[in-house]
Formats: sequence, structure tokens, C-alpha cells
Amino acid sequence: MKKTMLKMAAASVLLNFSFAAPSLSAECIAPANPGGGWDFTCRTIGKIMYDIGSVDKPVQVTNMAGAGGGLAFNHVVAERNDDAELFVAASSATTTRLAQNAYAGRTADEVRFVGAIGADPGVIVVAADSEYENLSDLLDAIKADPSSVAFAGGSAVGGFDHLKPLMLLQRVGFTDITKVKYIGVDGGADAITQTVGGFTQAMTGDMSEIVGFLKAGEVKVLAVLTEERVPGFEDIPTAKEQGYDVVAVNWRGLYVPKGVSDETFDLWADRLQQVADSDEWKASMEANGLAPFTKVGGDFQAYVDGLVDEIRQLSIDIGVIQ
Repeated sequence: MKKTMLKMAAASVLLNFSFAAPSLSAECIAPANPGGGWDFTCRTIGKIMYDIGSVDKPVQVTNMAGAGGGLAFNHVVAERNDDAELFVAASSATTTRLAQNAYAGRTADEVRFVGAIGADPGVIVVAADSEYENLSDLLDAIKADPSSVAFAGGSAVGGFDHLKPLMLLQRVGFTDITKVKYIGVDGGADAITQTVGGFTQAMTGDMSEIVGFLKAGEVKVLAVLTEERVPGFEDIPTAKEQGYDVVAVNWRGLYVPKGVSDETFDLWADRLQQVADSDEWKASMEANGLAPFTKVGGDFQAYVDGLVDEIRQLSIDIGVIQ
């Protein structure tokens, strides 16, 4: 009798708990330790989604560092392929590593890229006293004599900073890109110092890395690699308006598991668009030096597909991958 009563009591507790238990909140995986760009993406976008009512519960953030984002990517593909409540922070580094097969055979089409809603703009920079006054001057000099210009950048050889000037040179028909000099140093600050000091003729990096030098009058920005001019820096022309159709930004965005339904994909795309349209996100971009860069849903997936293809080919051309 006692056992029967205990079982009934336990069943009653479990039953009551099941009715009282809250539904699971959405989860964002940041594929790095706290404090970095992916962590910022998860925490900021997740918080704004909740604050503006796009989700009805606070978003849980899980930090999953490892393999430059590869650990999280493999986790999603192998174990969470149909999890409708999961989204993952991504950036230009994600697509670069996928294009270069840095995720142990995983490919970009194993997830669905939802969108990007902000970016650190790519820039091409020279010292203030440089002979190069615009992007055409610099690219023409390289075409005439590739040895005359060396770029410094904060990524390793084959990284995104290295690839930015190569994309531009391809647009002018320069194909012998292995002759383009590139020196990878430890971060954008070191790269710009190399250029200001005259050790290299140009720097390839992100806007946030050169703002202090720009305000001090130490550098000229020949081009910003965005669709439109960057707010607050409207005097800097884009590469596109100078005739070079290259958009190369360190975008902040999300992907979701490949196995979710189209309805779920569209739902996350809509939630991300709501964040992009919010005053909270605009304030966050201004506070963190990000430029507007909104591509959501199918438009962004197409952008990612094209970017991966281009980076893969460039990486083959310069010998980073075979």
C-alpha cells in the first residue's frame, strides 16, 4: 500500500511539474569565449529580440569556443540539425573558414544563413603623405609593377584582410595575384602602424581599426568596401562608386540548422529584420562602431553562397588550399 501511495504521489508531482514547467527559450550559440565579436552578436541581438517582443522569453547564450567556430558548426550539423529554437552567431570569418575547408570537411550548405544586420566595413588605407590619392592610383600601380606595393593586414596569409585587395585587383583583370605582396601581422593596429611608418605602402583592414589614425590625420582611406558610404565618414568613397564592385565587410549575422522548416527559417529572418529596424540596434551599432549592413533571408543566403565561391577560388589561386 505504501509503495502504491508513493508511486501515486510521485506521479502527481511529476504531472504537476510538467504543467508548470516553462517552455524552452531560444538559444544562441556564440562559437567563441565571452567578450568577442560572436559573443557580442548573440548577447546583443538576443537581448533586443526579447526587449522588442520578437521572442517571449530571454534568449539563452551558450559559449562554445573551438576550432575558430568549427566546434559549434559541427555540433549544430551533427547533433542539432532540426532544432527550431537554435540560432548561431556568424561573421565573415565563418564563411572564409568554410570556403577554405577549415571546418574539417563541413560545408556552408550544411546550415542556413539567416541574415546580417551590421558590419565593420572593410577599408583600403595609405599613409597621409602617400602618393596614391584614390583607389585607381593604387591598383594601377600594382598592375604596372606588383612589387611596388606591399599591403599589411591583421589576418594571416589567406585570411579575409589578405583577400580584400585581391578581390579588387580581380575586378581590373589582374590575375597574377600571387605576386601581390601581403604581410600578415598581429592585428589591425600593428598593420596600420606598418603603413604609417612606411614599411608597407597600404593597409587592408576594418574601419574600427583605423578611426584613431584617421582622426589624427595620419592616414588616407582610399575606399570603404561597403554598399554605401559609412555614416559619420561620408567623405570616404566606396569602392563601388569608384567602379570596383566589391563589398567586403566583417558582417555580424546568424545561421540556423539546415533541417528546420522554411516557416522556421522565415520566422528567424523576420525576427532579425525586426532587430535591424529597431532603435535599440541602431544605438548599439553606433556605440560599437558598426555600419548598417542589412541582408536578411534568401537575399543573404545568395550573398553568402557567392562569397564562399569567390573566397574558395581566391584561396586556390594564392595556394592557401588546393
